[in-house]
Amino acid sequence: EVQLVESGGGLVQAGGSLRLSCAASGFTFDDYAIGWLRQAPGKERERVSCISKIDNSTYYADSVKGRFSISSDNAKNTVYLQMNSLKLEDTAVYYCVAAPGCPPYEYDYYGQGTQVFVSS
Repeated sequence: EVQLVESGGGLVQAGGSLRLSCAASGFTFDDYAIGWLRQAPGKERERVSCISKIDNSTYYADSVKGRFSISSDNAKNTVYLQMNSLKLEDTAVYYCVAAPGCPPYEYDYYGQGTQVFVSS
């Protein structure tokens, strides 16, 4: 069974940090890029970040460059999204996806999401 399980979301004050985790199972981890999307109420889904062992690439949306950092622990089949200097506009549900490449324009698998709420 394919699973992508996100964790690490929560409530944080603006300027604070959170680290999201995406634990993958049920498929060959190295065959996919792992990306993060986010969906805020009333806004379009946004491709936030992505990491690929296929071509050793990473991707960041302009809105998070310099603040977010993505990394991968292949031994644990887990991808992390370190989010620093959080802003109110980072509030969203963050989803982990397994995609053919970066950026994750399309994806084969996705998780249930984890809520991030940034307060003033």
